[in-house]
Amino acid sequence: MSQIAAEAHPESVADDWGQSPDVEYGSKSTVDSPDSSGSGGGFQLLDRAPRLVRRPVEYVVSQTDSMLKTLGRYVDLVAQSFAFLVSDIVRLRHPWQDTVIQSWFILTVTVVPAILVSIPFGVIVAVQAGSIISQVGASSISGAAGGLGVIQQGAPIVAALLLGGAAGSAVATDLGARSIREEVDAMRVMGVNPIQRLVTPRLAAILFVSPLLCIFIIFVGIFAGYLVNVGFQGGTPGSYLSSFAAFANVNDVTVAVLKTWLFGVVVILVACQRGLEAKGGARGVADAVNATVVIGVVTVMVLNTVITQIVAMFMPSKVG
Repeated sequence: MSQIAAEAHPESVADDWGQSPDVEYGSKSTVDSPDSSGSGGGFQLLDRAPRLVRRPVEYVVSQTDSMLKTLGRYVDLVAQSFAFLVSDIVRLRHPWQDTVIQSWFILTVTVVPAILVSIPFGVIVAVQAGSIISQVGASSISGAAGGLGVIQQGAPIVAALLLGGAAGSAVATDLGARSIREEVDAMRVMGVNPIQRLVTPRLAAILFVSPLLCIFIIFVGIFAGYLVNVGFQGGTPGSYLSSFAAFANVNDVTVAVLKTWLFGVVVILVACQRGLEAKGGARGVADAVNATVVIGVVTVMVLNTVITQIVAMFMPSKVG
């Protein structure tokens, strides 16, 4: 009887096993079939492809937007700093005491490193130039090669690296700590412009210290090269000085000082911007110092390349 009932109502038996009567037991669903899985994987790849392309594009766009905004704030800081500096000097309201203090501070943190860097630089230039020049039988112009190398490239680059690495990092630390302690916000609340009070004295100090540091590095580097050439390379003092005087001129020193001025302004204002925008506690101050050094060095190298090409085209070196 039960067999007859099962044959009469097969769907009830299927329901007892929990299976649909339309699907055979053990058969695979359309989701698990090879054809459907392949098509599903293709759709997944199509869904992922825009995301893989979109993420790098969004990252590049966001970073570019952030860089342009930072550059805009930097240009605004430069304009306000020079405007306040000129107006305060004309109105006899510039804080010269703060400028003297900042100048002395910058000198104290850069003079000793300048000596330690310019001596090896002068020695390296003298050794490399003297080795090549002696092979072609033109050892009499070793003074010109070493001296011009120090004046045109060595002194501005060394001064910029010291101003950015030593002075710039110190300024970024000072202003960053003030920002973290909310001193800058308190100055704004009291109606005191932080740029006029904190940035312009440091800008005036860097304008005063930069040429002095450049000339000091030139003197130390050339003197080190002179000692190497005369003492170890068999050169004579007369040939070294005469060749140096024949090729070097006042324009070379002027260009070096102007480059150092420009580099100093760039790195000190980068330090001021990063310090004033620091946030997030001690980590923010450390990030500001790191950004100051990296951005300052990269910017100086790019500017030096451009200025060197311009000077080489319009002011080529000539025998005096």
